[in-house]
Amino acid sequence: METRRAFADDLQPGGRYQFGTFTITEAGLIDFATAWDPQGFHVDAATADVGAFGGLIASGIHTLAVFQRLAVSAVFDHWQVIAGRRLTDVAFRYPVRPGDTLTGSMTIAAITFDKPGRALVTTTGQLVNGGAREVLTTTMEVFVRARD
Repeated sequence: METRRAFADDLQPGGRYQFGTFTITEAGLIDFATAWDPQGFHVDAATADVGAFGGLIASGIHTLAVFQRLAVSAVFDHWQVIAGRRLTDVAFRYPVRPGDTLTGSMTIAAITFDKPGRALVTTTGQLVNGGAREVLTTTMEVFVRARD
């Protein structure tokens, strides 16, 4: 049985949603980067060891993908999402390394009812590593169904 998904009318600015966790493995980090961001410090341990970060780090795109996965599971699967509109102010704050377990949260910043049957929900989000160090921040806008 499917749970009831929230309409925009059910949401409140200031509402905060906690994410689950996702652990970055070395194999997963290298596989993702090999396919999508094959820079040496993402895909080759020897190159990364002598580089600016002193070891392998995840691609920022990989970190953003983890954020999206956690946001869908914790938030968007529970809302009547129509589609994403915009992703802004993405900041990669600290390197993500193999073995890091990431978690985060999303907070509703604003809800704008712009057309019958829909609203634009603006959220801010963050990911942190196991040491509570912020690794990513962003602002997302999504269209969510509203009651007619």
